[in-house]
Amino acid sequence: MEKVIGSRVRALKFGAVQTCDGLAVMPLIAEEDGEFQYRTLSEALADWDIAITEISAAGSVPELRVVNRSDTPVLLVDGEELAGGKKNRVLDASILVKPVAETRIPVICTERGRWAYTSKAFKESGNMLAYGSRSRKKRAVHRALVDRGAPESSQEEVWTGIARLQAKAATPSPTSALSDVFKVHEGALRHCAQVFAPVANQAGSLVFIGGRPAGLEMISLASAYARLHPKLVRSYALEELFEASPLHPDGRGAAGAATPSRPGLPSQSEPDYRRLAEAFLAEIIAAEERSFASVGYGIDYHYVGKKLAGSALVHADELIHAVFLRVQ
Repeated sequence: MEKVIGSRVRALKFGAVQTCDGLAVMPLIAEEDGEFQYRTLSEALADWDIAITEISAAGSVPELRVVNRSDTPVLLVDGEELAGGKKNRVLDASILVKPVAETRIPVICTERGRWAYTSKAFKESGNMLAYGSRSRKKRAVHRALVDRGAPESSQEEVWTGIARLQAKAATPSPTSALSDVFKVHEGALRHCAQVFAPVANQAGSLVFIGGRPAGLEMISLASAYARLHPKLVRSYALEELFEASPLHPDGRGAAGAATPSRPGLPSQSEPDYRRLAEAFLAEIIAAEERSFASVGYGIDYHYVGKKLAGSALVHADELIHAVFLRVQ
């Protein structure tokens, strides 16, 4: 596995750091795509080639049913939120859904106060579990895999994280839904998305919060990463920009002026992002590694360090998706 991770990391180049308030994003550039082809959740849903529903009329909180009608695998990414059914959910693992197949996938609830149908099928919410909750969920999944052999996270911990976020963002929700926080603060999130636009051949990102590495994500196909990129930016910005400066729902600062940004290259007074990135990669390589069978294609490799949790989905000798998060 180290060979797979190492070869992928060595093939990446660091792009120019983009900054906005307390966030900084270092694009990870790949000269070549992986050979194994698949589609993302958004692509498959747009073509009506995949259907995601409750496993039965009664439903089951930790599982959903996925039917892939096409002859192409579909990549579902850990932390992506699905809206609809009896409760909104997020994926507990990255899954490469097999073609022309029905699969049960592990999920966790992001809407505590609802257990009633809003739609039979789930759709893409456009969001990802907020960074802090996602990092804690990642470590909980690792523990569950080691102890019980199943990718399960702590539902109570996820609900607690969402409640804290709602309080911090001053955004109440009638069903305690994560998606309601995203909706109210859409203006601020759109502002960040404009600053952190993906660049050519970008296959991943290393995100810094307050000048320190917070998370790294990479995907084998640059086109697939480009579709995931806005969700990633939102997952960090939603939680962390409230700490950097008080944002209003319309994306403007507390005094009514537009929230300032500093896109482009970092100034001399800012951190040495390259040195910090290299140190974070070294920490990833040093993390404890365990392998587990994947729900779909491939093998799941999970990693845990003193303040780090991550996973890598490998199939056909390629690193399809990897995420490493600083655990808060």
